[in-house]
Amino acid sequence: MREWWVHVGLLAVPLLAAYLHIPPRQLSPALHSWKSSGKFFTYKGLRIFYQDSVGVVGSPEIVVLLHSFPTSSYDWYKIWEGLTLRFHRVIALDFLAFGFSDKPRPHHYSIFEQASIVEVLLRHLGLPNRRINLLSHDYGDIVAQELLYRFKQNRPGRLTIKSLCLSNGGIFLETHRPLLLQKLLKDGGQLSPILTRLMNFFVFSRGLTPYISQRKKFRRHCVGALASVSIPIHFIYGPLDPVNPYPEFLELYRKMLPRSTVSILDDHISHCPQI
Repeated sequence: MREWWVHVGLLAVPLLAAYLHIPPRQLSPALHSWKSSGKFFTYKGLRIFYQDSVGVVGSPEIVVLLHSFPTSSYDWYKIWEGLTLRFHRVIALDFLAFGFSDKPRPHHYSIFEQASIVEVLLRHLGLPNRRINLLSHDYGDIVAQELLYRFKQNRPGRLTIKSLCLSNGGIFLETHRPLLLQKLLKDGGQLSPILTRLMNFFVFSRGLTPYISQRKKFRRHCVGALASVSIPIHFIYGPLDPVNPYPEFLELYRKMLPRSTVSILDDHISHCPQI
């Protein structure tokens, strides 16, 4: 029996090595269209991908979408058209190291840098002083909280936030249960690039570990911003979410943020309500 496993291992190693050297598959027609319809801007010499669609004529409303980990702006494609019927401008970006944006290695990635990239994008689009509605998901919720903190502190260059809509995000460490994939991408060390290559995601380096770890260090900073601002805050919740389980997450959310409104979706809807 032991010899059988040895033979399997000896065969699997070169096959895996060969697979990892095969060029990634070409983009699907849908992803190719998404990339072709978007644009890039430069942040400190790095190319950041974004989408910017003009919707309702005459409306002053602008919405900026902040995606999850480890995905991209394409997360929003199913609701994009619907948003253009409600907002005058619909804007989304691929955070640094995600989607079509650059992925520098080595690099010290941080939530604060991602928030700064959002601010620079709005200045690039000539919207630094416009009132912005934020719609975020999962990791994007954490970036949104940092933007909200800067807004509350009236920091130079900060966004003027009109409203915030969060969705299925690990806002509270007490109830956050990251998926095995998210844990492996965060803490898998040398395994992380193999996992992401096998999944046809872009390669993540070990420098991405602080993305999730910073939640613990700055919990009071971020949650405090949510609890203390006067703008409308709403939460969209898919109750089948294994990452933010029902009812523990919802009970804590309502306790910590009693002023926020909540939409609980159908029982079969899980971690990605926009999909």
